Amino acid sequence: MRKLLFIFVSFILFQWASFANASALQNAYNHHQSDVQVQGVGTVVRILRDDNKGIRHQKFILKVSSGQTVLVAHNIDIAPRLDSISVGDQVQFYGEYEWNKKGGVVHWTHKDPRGYHIAGWLKFKGKTYQ
Repeated sequence: MRKLLFIFVSFILFQWASFANASALQNAYNHHQSDVQVQGVGTVVRILRDDNKGIRHQKFILKVSSGQTVLVAHNIDIAPRLDSISVGDQVQFYGEYEWNKKGGVVHWTHKDPRGYHIAGWLKFKGKTYQ
């Protein structure tokens, strides 16, 4: 019985944390805020071509629980790419949010080699990419 209660409470806390994180992202979007550290989870709705001009970025669009979509621009010159990502997959993220009218961009999803910026990450299929 204790194990079942623990699982239930863990599930409720995870759902609440997901909602709170989605709310922070939605708040940043609603108030046109940029340079905001955000954390959340979303479902891949579109995979875009890599940006190979200058610093290379893997790009895909996530839909979070609030319904908002956000572009993830993941630096693949610093961090490993998410190789087997597909539409419908869930990806957790922690990075810097930049506002735009389409929903915004999350970048800095990696460690800063110089150590000046807060380290971000992506979590996908049990592996952390940073």
